[in-house]
Amino acid sequence: MYNKGLYNDWVPKPVQLLLIVLLLAVVMPLGGVYTGNISYLVNGTGAMTEYFMWANYATTIGMGACMPIVLRMKMRFKVRDKMTVLLVLLGILSYINGTTMQPMVFVFTALFIGFLKMMVTIELFLPLMMMIGNRGMFYGLFYTFVLVMNQVVAYYAVVVSINYNWQHFYVIAAVLCFILALIHWIFMHDKYFALKVPLHYIDWMSIMLFVSTFMFSAYVFSFGKQQDWWNSRNIINSSMAAFVSFALLVIRQFTLKRPYLSFKIFTKNNVQHGLFMLLWLGMFLGTTSLQNIFAVGVLGYDQLTNAGLNMLMIPGIILAGVLAVFWFKKEIPLKMYIFSGFSAMMGYALIMYFSMVLEFNYENWYLPMFLKGYGMGSLFISVWFYTLDKLELDNMLAAIGLVLVWRTFLAVGFFSALYSWFQYRFQVTAVGDLAVYIDGMTVTPQTLAANMKLLQLNAIIISGKKIFGYIILTGFGVLLYVMTHHFGRERFQYLRFIRVLGGKSVIARRRLRERKKIIEEIKDAAGPAI
Repeated sequence: MYNKGLYNDWVPKPVQLLLIVLLLAVVMPLGGVYTGNISYLVNGTGAMTEYFMWANYATTIGMGACMPIVLRMKMRFKVRDKMTVLLVLLGILSYINGTTMQPMVFVFTALFIGFLKMMVTIELFLPLMMMIGNRGMFYGLFYTFVLVMNQVVAYYAVVVSINYNWQHFYVIAAVLCFILALIHWIFMHDKYFALKVPLHYIDWMSIMLFVSTFMFSAYVFSFGKQQDWWNSRNIINSSMAAFVSFALLVIRQFTLKRPYLSFKIFTKNNVQHGLFMLLWLGMFLGTTSLQNIFAVGVLGYDQLTNAGLNMLMIPGIILAGVLAVFWFKKEIPLKMYIFSGFSAMMGYALIMYFSMVLEFNYENWYLPMFLKGYGMGSLFISVWFYTLDKLELDNMLAAIGLVLVWRTFLAVGFFSALYSWFQYRFQVTAVGDLAVYIDGMTVTPQTLAANMKLLQLNAIIISGKKIFGYIILTGFGVLLYVMTHHFGRERFQYLRFIRVLGGKSVIARRRLRERKKIIEEIKDAAGPAI
């Protein structure tokens, strides 16, 4: 027997929806580390911050590694058996993180959490898509919910770490996973989704090469500043290992009958332009490191106050989601919606450039964080929708892992590492420039300490302003690119008119609707992976 739903027939529909939302709320924010309490992990374990940055990247890499095989895994096992085992494993991994003191354990558990989490969440997309119907509207609702939950979980991770300790939050996550496993063992049906397929077609060697490629890259992004980049043998060796792993991965795909990855979709125009826009989205999202340096290092915010800044993005995220639902429901072209997202990010960068001063008040964060939230939400929804639009199911599933890693890890990680390097260089230059005004007449031994602190804070502000200035200049180019890009619009409308005269338009549209009806459910379920 096959059943494309998740729960038994006797479970009421509102209860099914509640269970799906509850599962999303727990599983989607789950990770090896939570960015809000990294400082508490550092204090508790005595390890360097870079290890936990590496673990944070590892979660995304695990999700990307699982994506090409997720449909085969979905059809191989019964829904109840798979979901229960996955939730138990996620709970065990979270408990391990809550009891270990070794930073490398966080890295490996984060990788496996991302891998297993992807198998869980793919099960939730199909029922939600069937309820909502429209793919764009689904993206708007789904991304809004997930992005809001990520901010809430990051904030309460800090709250729990302050009131108790960092270990308690991992234990709470583990308990929630165990409870959900028990609930879903009771309510889920014991049937297959479709025809049972074998697992021996999965090329595990390709998965290992995929993971090694991006884990070595994540090591470079995380430890580059700490080890002085190319002056470190570890960084050079890791860079070479990442390059060799990727080369072997590509070569292996051309020798397999059933390749793990497909590179065909990267010849599509919308995929190329979508990846280009996701790169510049990473440029804006990478400013989080600059924001944290300014908030904690200059303004002196504690970790809870700093985590509260991300909560200020929630109204903007919600507005982006509501507008996306309206936009896709009315089938309005995407250009101006994408333009509004990048414009909001530009507004955030402009405000930060002109407002980074020592007298910056907490109320001054409201507008820039609102704009950042709107920009992040709208671009996650619209650019992802555009990138994966009109792709064949097989090719999309075989390449979406690379696109996911590009969006969430490579783009953000590259710009975060770049900003870190520029922050240090510009800060050294600023200290040298400010030292011109210090001499024995203006700075006495009694006021030396206070003046040196003020000089250092001003140097941090100057370096941050310089980086935001370059981001703004680049951002104007991005806005110009968005305004001039066609976004899939037909360049020669007369061809369509001729087809209508020939009587072929109606037949073509009907065939297209029939084909889309068959594959859209599974294809759309793969699209919103995050």
